[in-house]
Amino acid sequence: MPVPELPPPRPSLPEAVTRFGVTALGEVAARAHGKSDAFGTWPGAPTPQAPRAGLLSGPSPNALSPNAPAATGVPANGAPVAGPGLERLLRGPHGLGTAGLRLVHRDEPSAPVAAEKGRPVPGLYHHTVAEPDPGRVDEVSRRIKAWALDEVSLYPEEWEEQFDGFSVGRYMVGCHPDAPTVDHLMLATRLMVAENAVDDCYCEDHGGSPVGLGERLLLAHTALDPLHTVREYQPDWAASLHADAPRRAYRSAMDYFVRAAGPSQADRLRHDMARLHLGYLAEAAWAQQDQVPEVWEYLAMRQFNNFRPCPTITDTVGGYELPADLHARADLQKVIALASNATTIVNDLYSYTKELDAPGRHLNLPVVIAEREGLSDKDAYLKSVEIHNELMHEFESEAAALAAACPVLSVGRFLRGVAAWVDGNHHWHQSNTYRYSLPDFW
Repeated sequence: MPVPELPPPRPSLPEAVTRFGVTALGEVAARAHGKSDAFGTWPGAPTPQAPRAGLLSGPSPNALSPNAPAATGVPANGAPVAGPGLERLLRGPHGLGTAGLRLVHRDEPSAPVAAEKGRPVPGLYHHTVAEPDPGRVDEVSRRIKAWALDEVSLYPEEWEEQFDGFSVGRYMVGCHPDAPTVDHLMLATRLMVAENAVDDCYCEDHGGSPVGLGERLLLAHTALDPLHTVREYQPDWAASLHADAPRRAYRSAMDYFVRAAGPSQADRLRHDMARLHLGYLAEAAWAQQDQVPEVWEYLAMRQFNNFRPCPTITDTVGGYELPADLHARADLQKVIALASNATTIVNDLYSYTKELDAPGRHLNLPVVIAEREGLSDKDAYLKSVEIHNELMHEFESEAAALAAACPVLSVGRFLRGVAAWVDGNHHWHQSNTYRYSLPDFW
């Protein structure tokens, strides 16, 4: 199937044009509400059929969550969470520049929010978001299944229910509200499916094993970062990219991506995928040694084995490019790391019961805390919620400070894209009742 034509990445405006204060940025956005994105127009952006939260509509009670009508830190029934640390669990957004980064005023009408499906983790700091556009969800779901079956032969027939239950179309549409087209959404969707194929088939419950994982990951990584070798052995390497489903998926997803991305965007993704694979190897080493790491060691591993490759491509999926020198700033890298760490703890919390029911011992933050700090399962879980919330507040505070210190259009838009990914990631976990259910701790 030919690669869809995609518009080239949108270059950021010259810095001299974009150096205006955060407060002025918010005022311009409020005046332009419904007409353009507060961080610069983007030709080809979809026009929603009905108001929905995203970069163009809906109040933002927090500095960074463009599709967040409400921040929630209490159980659905309104009952407080028992135990210590309640105030810390329920803190609202804070940090430098929070108010100035809002795109619209609080008293404007809310965008429609998603109907409650699945129960959020009680006490978990998150933002309620609009339900992903159903038309886009259906189209992305159709295309990704055709890609998985027809282009890369990703899974056998008996895995079809699990593939459908993952709801990857709904996931990616919810995480990328500023994607101009479905073709752009497909860039992220193919990569997400390919990453999960590697995790399942190499590491987890579809034939994965810690034994020999390093070799498998290295060879798969060459589908992302091509081998340049002598002519005699090049055909052997090229043939190896079709040897198994994970490598076929990586190769195809990356081929689509590099045709749409700029060179620095593609190299950025390769770097973050190497980080991901390094995290896989640390977890595999603990499994081989039957070792439970210290809590800080586990959190260090999770900064590598996490969702980072997903939000790091938010500009490519949005149809523009954050310049390499801005992306490489230490403060922006910190923001990306905090967002990725928080979203991965969300996965630990929502997949907790699923992993307990699976064969063997699966490391997640509550399990590690219970083992290493001698806490009950419930107290370890609640402490994990606190850790997530602290990461979230730090992410929001650091991102707001960065936006104030570097009021460049592409930086502001990128930060909002990462925040949208954080919110969409939580919404998918909460609402995917096919995969996840909460422990009975409340």
